Amino acid sequence: MTSVHDLPNEAAVEFRLATTADIVAIETLVTSAYRGDASRAGWTTEADLLDGQRVDPEGLKEVIEKPGSLVLLAARGVLVLSCCHIEKQGEACYFGMFAVDPTQQGAGLGKLVMAEAERVAKDDFGCARMEMTVISVRDELIAWYERRGYSRTGKYKPFPYGDERFGIPKRDDLKFELLVKPL
Repeated sequence: MTSVHDLPNEAAVEFRLATTADIVAIETLVTSAYRGDASRAGWTTEADLLDGQRVDPEGLKEVIEKPGSLVLLAARGVLVLSCCHIEKQGEACYFGMFAVDPTQQGAGLGKLVMAEAERVAKDDFGCARMEMTVISVRDELIAWYERRGYSRTGKYKPFPYGDERFGIPKRDDLKFELLVKPL
């Protein structure tokens, strides 16, 4: 399942499935896209909302090895530039852990990765729709997903306060909203 796309003025990006050998690279990428000062180089940062980790090695190992689940990587050579988690859940695939290297954001890589994830969900998993959850106060990020065909459902899930595997909240009004796109 390897495909190659050209980004403007960049070398080719190859898609491949993550293995447990990629755990450190994925953890570093996801952390750089969402946590701490390094994440402020891009626009997807959650640094004003959460401290702490975004992913951990044990959780990454679990989603990589779980049947019906995969982590898709976009790489240039050995450099992992983007990732996402896709998991079959009945008629839908869940899309999560989407991260693009902050220094690569805004160049179209995220759109390519999302399109490939949707193709995998439809063609490889046979899913009729993609679902994801996004922190509801992330208006700019939700708008980005809406421009790509995702719809807000008005359905919410509570944020796992007290479970530091998902980060340390800086505010008390966090919750996840379910977004859906037919494939």
